[in-house]
Amino acid sequence: MKKRIYLAVILFFGLSQFIKIDKTNPPVIAENDILNISNSSDKIKGLMKSACYDCHSNETKYPWYMDIAPISWWTKKHVNDGRSSLNYSEWNSYSEKTRRHKLEESALKVRKKWMPIRSYLLAHSEARISDTDRELLAKWFEAQI
Repeated sequence: MKKRIYLAVILFFGLSQFIKIDKTNPPVIAENDILNISNSSDKIKGLMKSACYDCHSNETKYPWYMDIAPISWWTKKHVNDGRSSLNYSEWNSYSEKTRRHKLEESALKVRKKWMPIRSYLLAHSEARISDTDRELLAKWFEAQI
C-alpha cells in the first residue's frame, strides 16, 4: 500500500513538471507606473523594487524555482492575486479615490509588517526591510495621498 502511495506521489510530481506557467509579464508603460509619475527618491525606488514589485507590478522576476511544479503554480497564483489587488505598474488606471485607498492600505500593511508576506521573505532575503525603512516607505505612501 505504501509503495503505491509513494509511486502515485512521484508520478504526480513527475507529470506535473509538464504543466508550465506563463512567465510573461504584461508590458510596462512608464507613464502609468507609480515610481515614474511620483516624486520618489532612489531609496524609495529601491525599497519598492525589492519588496513590492515582484507581486505588485508588471515587473515580476521569475527565479529558477518557478520552473518546478507545484511551487510555480502556487507562486504564480500569489503574483496574479497581488497584481489584481494592487498593481503599481498600472497606477494611472486607478481612480483618484482608489489610489488614495491603496496608498492608505499600502502604508498600513507595510507598517504592520503584513507586507511583504512571510512566504515571500523566506525565498527573497533582499525584500526584508528594516523598521526604519518600513516607516520611511509608509510615510512616502502617505505623502502621495
